[in-house]
Amino acid sequence: MALTEDRETLVLRFADVGVATYASLRVVGKPERTLTWVIEEPLLLAAVEELAGALPEPNPGETIADALKRALTVGPFSTQASELTLAYRLGVLLVSDAGWQLLLEYLSTPRPVLFVSPSARLARVPWGLLALPTVRPAAEEMVLARTAAITTEGRSAARIPWPTADAESLTEGYRLMELVEVLMAVPANIVHSPRPRVQWSQRVDRPPLLVLDPRVPGQRADSALGSVLGRPSPDAPLARHFAETIARGAVLPAVDAAVELFRRTDTDWNWLSAKLASGPSRLLFVGHATAAESGSADQAALHVADERPLTAAAVMSLQLAMPPRVALLACASGGDYRFDEPTGLVAAVVLGGAQLVTATLWSLPTTAGYRQFTHLTAGDPMADVVVAVDDAHQSADAGCEVNRWQRDQMRRWRSGDATANPVYWAALVTFTVDGVR
Repeated sequence: MALTEDRETLVLRFADVGVATYASLRVVGKPERTLTWVIEEPLLLAAVEELAGALPEPNPGETIADALKRALTVGPFSTQASELTLAYRLGVLLVSDAGWQLLLEYLSTPRPVLFVSPSARLARVPWGLLALPTVRPAAEEMVLARTAAITTEGRSAARIPWPTADAESLTEGYRLMELVEVLMAVPANIVHSPRPRVQWSQRVDRPPLLVLDPRVPGQRADSALGSVLGRPSPDAPLARHFAETIARGAVLPAVDAAVELFRRTDTDWNWLSAKLASGPSRLLFVGHATAAESGSADQAALHVADERPLTAAAVMSLQLAMPPRVALLACASGGDYRFDEPTGLVAAVVLGGAQLVTATLWSLPTTAGYRQFTHLTAGDPMADVVVAVDDAHQSADAGCEVNRWQRDQMRRWRSGDATANPVYWAALVTFTVDGVR
């Protein structure tokens, strides 16, 4: 994470230690500007609880369908006002006043880069979404709420007396991603491990490897591990997008028509290993992943056209050669930090040679699922994500380009466009190493 010639670099780091979470914000090259603060457990749990109500992932007692319906119809991501309220509350609970002030002091063009290294309990926070607060609950009330949440039975989420005014009057209107370019730091144990390093400039003219909605053996299109992108059609937005890609040059696998890229049955472990060994410029995977819910992060897995899912452990043990840029648009593929030993899918592909990895913090609803609960028929939000990331990964500063698309989506959403839902754009995160932006 070196300081580039034209962008200041800051690092925001969190660590869970006992009953508190410690945070630090530093400016690379200026140690005297380092700030620290403490988030006591009841306040941290309050932030986690706020976020859990927003995500399209099952809470205790919910089915997957229940979670999706909640997230899209009554949760914080269901309206612009409730999403801003969530962004405001996370901004209050996770970043101190002094932290926000330091970020404001480094406003510049181009934007500074902020690398975030969250703790395990903050691993699913969409950091770019956080809103800059202008009003906070009174300090005395926060102390009382925190104290009330500590009982002989343990600690629970603090019941914070939030201001009753609408969120627009409680914030400056700026999101963290409007102040800085928000990127994720790759865990230090991975950064310092021996790994191949191939620069984007060395591969830029090579064909991309596109693994789009592979057909998992034994799974119907409408099953839990069925189609993510729907029935392939030459007229669909994604098919038209990749038809343009094919017209510009070769892709892997070699196909005559874009629809042949989707729902393939040959994309198993051996096929993927051979294609990666041929040296593609980048890898775009769109499909299913299984998050490691317990035990070791290395059990997180991608579902390819094979009876066995491809785990992070297998990627590492097979030493699969990765291109410098990788996109894993699959359920919670960016969940490495949820474990004390963050050796998940992102770590695995970085150890294989990737320098920039865009992944997701939670499961993205299929467009069909989104339409079912929102009753919106315009647009194809899942296709929009795929196109945006695919385009961004072809630009010079791919991580910053992903951020740029997220800012555009956020502004559309803020202006009242319900089709630009944060359940999609806020889920994306980009991890980078070796000074890549």
